[in-house]
Amino acid sequence: MRNTILVILMGICLSCQTKKEPVQQSEALFSHLKDSLTAELTELHQLGNINGFGVGIVNQDSVLYAHGFGFADVASKKPYTGSTLQNIGSVSKTFIGISLMKAQEQGKLDMDDPVNDYLPFEVKNPHFPDDPITLRHLATHTSGILDTEYYDSKSYILKEARMESDTTAQINEEFNPPDGRIPMMAFLENTLSEEGEWYLEKGFLENRPGTLFAYSNVGATLAAAALEVATGMTFNEFSTQHILEPLGMEASGWAFEDIQLSDHSTLYANVETPLPFYSLITYPDGGMICSPPDLSTYLVELINGYSGDGMLLSKESYQELFRPQLDESHLPGRDTENDFDEEYNSGIFMGFTPKGYIGHTGGDPGIATFMFFTPETRTGRLLMINTSIVSQEGVEQFFTILNTLIDYETRMHALIEQP
Repeated sequence: MRNTILVILMGICLSCQTKKEPVQQSEALFSHLKDSLTAELTELHQLGNINGFGVGIVNQDSVLYAHGFGFADVASKKPYTGSTLQNIGSVSKTFIGISLMKAQEQGKLDMDDPVNDYLPFEVKNPHFPDDPITLRHLATHTSGILDTEYYDSKSYILKEARMESDTTAQINEEFNPPDGRIPMMAFLENTLSEEGEWYLEKGFLENRPGTLFAYSNVGATLAAAALEVATGMTFNEFSTQHILEPLGMEASGWAFEDIQLSDHSTLYANVETPLPFYSLITYPDGGMICSPPDLSTYLVELINGYSGDGMLLSKESYQELFRPQLDESHLPGRDTENDFDEEYNSGIFMGFTPKGYIGHTGGDPGIATFMFFTPETRTGRLLMINTSIVSQEGVEQFFTILNTLIDYETRMHALIEQP
């Protein structure tokens, strides 16, 4: 009897060992894959057109890889790490989309409501004054609202006043001094109300609202402002409560006061020239400050939401967020060749590319961010850089890094999925 039990136990042990070996082997291969990616990206940094960058690769289960490369500050040789923070540009708009859908779930607004239902001033297209602009029009960039020169010249605000000796003073960026900051709603009224100080008729398309796609930062911020009125909370408060906190994005925030400033990367107009810290009056359209791991965590949630398992919104809300809202009539002459052109179609502040990727890009002085996932594999990747790209060599370096991430994303997915 003892021998029989011993044989059985030995068989169980052998079975356990047989089952463990592929797992251990897979773990070793995955670790080797990550080491290989780190080595390749370290080498790519040496091309010299980008001072520092952060990356992430994820699937619907977890963050598979998040890392920083190069320098968060060149002068002090401070490395760009997983803890480094920087603003992510227009990828921030995806936070407006989720916030709108959450407010709709709460019964605070409806995406097909006229935006004027929530504003203390009136916004109308002067060419079609009787056609209401809705929240959905804003969220799909079909409102007809355009960015004018006042967007660039008025929205960017320095954290601190420049000194006469400031070596960044000659940079060709339209940064305003700290005392140039006005409330977001006042900025929008000045820009979009017929009585506004900066109102221009050319700030509106000569097309009916809802009929033509035209990307608009001001329109995105207007949607966030309407949400503030509808919910009785600032956009910062609402999105922090309903996005950042549930996802544990503790390092991220919308303002310098919300983050650990010592972790913020220096941004660069080119590889030699640092930029002063700045923020946006229209912060919902481009002011989210993130680390690579935090943004990767957010991307995991987007993939889960697309798959019907997200935690931030109901399944129905996520379906609407990711539903392509436009057709060819809204997008005449759209680019069908660019794998990363998120203006091929639009969800609720969510872009679709000709390749089928879903996500968003972002660009502001000193930064560029790409964040996309592939629906078929439920995997995604992100790249955030702290240097404005000012040469063809810089463009090539950026896309070489991005394509390297895609290659390793594919390999990681294949390794995880193998039997």
